[in-house]
Order: sequence, then C-alpha cells, then structure tokens
Amino acid sequence: MTAAKVKASIHQVVDAYKSKLSRYPEDIFQTTPPISGWSYSEVYSHIFDSSLLSLIAFEHAATGKGESKPTHFMVKLILLLGTLPPALKYKVPKRLEERVKKISKTEALDFILEFEKALDNSYPLLTHAKANSKTKHPRLGYLNAKQWLRFIEIHLKHHLKQLERIEKSFQT
Repeated sequence: MTAAKVKASIHQVVDAYKSKLSRYPEDIFQTTPPISGWSYSEVYSHIFDSSLLSLIAFEHAATGKGESKPTHFMVKLILLLGTLPPALKYKVPKRLEERVKKISKTEALDFILEFEKALDNSYPLLTHAKANSKTKHPRLGYLNAKQWLRFIEIHLKHHLKQLERIEKSFQT
C-alpha cells in the first residue's frame, strides 16, 4: 500500500471515530463499560495521545534523527497484513498507560482535530525520509517513517474495534 493510500485510510478511520463520538451520550462516554476495561473516553484519550506521540517518532525518523536498526520480521508481517495478531491481549506500555485519562467529548474532538492537523503537517516529510532512519516503538522495535505511518493506521483500526466491543457491552 502506498503512503498516500495509508494517509487516506487514516483519515477515513479518524472520520469513523468522529462519527462514533457524536453518537455517545456524555455520561456514557466516561462510564466504565459492563465488560470492564477502558471507557470510550479513555480509549479516545489513549488512541489520539499515542497517535500524536507516534507522529513525533515519525517526524524524527523522517528527518534523519533515527538510527539504522533492523525491523523484526514479525513486525514487518504485521505492517504488511495491516492488523495486530488477534490471539494476543495487548498490555499498554507503562509510560503510555499513565497518560490515559477520562476526557470529555469536547476534549476528545480537540484531540482528534489536533492529530489530523499534525498528520497533515508531518506527512510531507515522508518525501525525503530514508528507509534506514528508524525510531523505537515501545513494543515493536525500530520503525522508519513509512512504517510509523502504517502503524498509526493499524493502531487506530485496532482501537476502533475496541470501541465496537464497548458498544456491544452497553447494548446487552
């Protein structure tokens, strides 16, 4: 998949987040769901905060501030397939988990808009990015700028599925 297609896909997924956000009542938005785990609010807090942090790593890799390190084969496979392995339960890295908080719907929308603007501002850096300039992801190891972009897409889609599980838990 080309970088332009990945960027377009990211915008489509972000549009899905915005659409869902508009349908959630404020009180339910911050409520721990019947299945436990994160509320809608905490999912939005995590996904857009970590996406902004991923864009910083993307920028560092794209501007040559990365390192020349290998990307693990399994990570390349994840990026190729466009999904995280389904059988695994993912633990958020401690430093990211500490950043998750309950936010309002207004704050969530502000986060989304900030991310979209940052993506559009950072994306042109990809033109001159070198494939061997990589920055470290807390779980996946070293990624170059194009790989970071693909990871952002995959991660956004992963948490969109989480929102769907939360929705189902409120319906039962």
